[in-house]
Amino acid sequence: MDLLEKIKNAGVIGAGGAGFPTHLKLNCKVEYFIINGLECEPLLQSDKYIMRNNSDEIIQAAEEIGRTIEAEHIIIGLKEEYHEEIEALKASVKKFNSRVELHLSRVFYPAGDEQILVYEVTGRTIPPGGIPLNVGAVVSNAGTVFNIFEALEEKMVTYKFVTVIGEIQTPSIIKVPIGTKIKDVLDKCGGTLIKDYSLIIGGPMMGRKISKDQIKDIVITKTDGAIIVISENHYLIQREKLTIEHMKNQAKSACIQCRFCTDMCPRNLIGHPLNPHKIMRSVALNELDNEVIKQALICCECGICEMYACPMGLSPKRINIYLKGKLRSNGEKWQNKTNNFTANTMREYRKIPTNRLIARLHLDKYKKQRLQEGEEVNPKEVKIPLRQGIGAGVIPVIQVGDTVEIGQVIGKIEEGKMGSDVHATIGGVIFEISDSISIKAI
Repeated sequence: MDLLEKIKNAGVIGAGGAGFPTHLKLNCKVEYFIINGLECEPLLQSDKYIMRNNSDEIIQAAEEIGRTIEAEHIIIGLKEEYHEEIEALKASVKKFNSRVELHLSRVFYPAGDEQILVYEVTGRTIPPGGIPLNVGAVVSNAGTVFNIFEALEEKMVTYKFVTVIGEIQTPSIIKVPIGTKIKDVLDKCGGTLIKDYSLIIGGPMMGRKISKDQIKDIVITKTDGAIIVISENHYLIQREKLTIEHMKNQAKSACIQCRFCTDMCPRNLIGHPLNPHKIMRSVALNELDNEVIKQALICCECGICEMYACPMGLSPKRINIYLKGKLRSNGEKWQNKTNNFTANTMREYRKIPTNRLIARLHLDKYKKQRLQEGEEVNPKEVKIPLRQGIGAGVIPVIQVGDTVEIGQVIGKIEEGKMGSDVHATIGGVIFEISDSISIKAI
């Protein structure tokens, strides 16, 4: 069985972001294989934990992947402040006489964005709407590469390492079976410190904001890496409640066309024709059918424009998300008018320091939290979604009443469709099949 088949059978998808099936992503030949160890979002530490504690596995998997895709360069991207992780990986490189290189980056946001990382490592700009393969690269994050090592050992993707931080009794990096209810994770960490809380699933800039009342049926999936517990009155939660009409009216009345949103846009800085200030101008003038509006299609939704750059507290990112939805529903796709994309000469001076961003988000007190490691959630039941990540959902291959073991395949992707198989994450009995497969532990 070759590497790609083992990855497919194990159900490996991108462990962060959109969750693209890894056996499809690695079905290529490239110049650069880049491992993203930068943990793009502020406060998240799960990938750091994996690299610190599983550096041997990361290096061995990287070598095997590099051979399979015939990569000339195998590079791990890290932030220069990751001292323990750097030393662990260097020791493993030496131990296995590996050709893996480390690329150390300044501490800025969004250093871990796939397109930004590729530019930092290769000096090449991925075309707007494109993928790393367009410039001879493929990128997987550290968690995905660790899962690939597990796949080589014929172990299936059944758990996640999750950062739990914020208003929580015991901030932790905790091992969680996929399909575990969020409430069970919070309880394992001692419960919340405040009664009226909301959650961010993922990072503070791009994660899902969820109210306390919504968490009952929400579970950890293959792409979830963090839970941040904050007050329901926190700035980040209150901003999320603004309606699109309110945001449009704000743009009409308060946008001063300072163009800070464009000057600091990381995609604009690598040469993409994305100008958020022009989009906001068009929205303010109610000109929603011009060419400028189409630029929203290439927004990466990093949030710098509205959470850091805008002095008026406007919402260019959420306006872009709204416009992107409208454009896509009308069948619009981004079309590049040139193949020449040159980075802004001021790019190095406009990188957003992560610590300053954390302070701007009113999250700096959580940066000092020490995270407990080594604990594991043992849920009494799990609810495993049939669809996780990009692609189609799986077809259940079990029935209600069946007894399953950890790692047993319970849903398979239909032949010819894009997606990934799912496996039992606890031993137990199947008690419900809907858009998820529910297992009760025995």
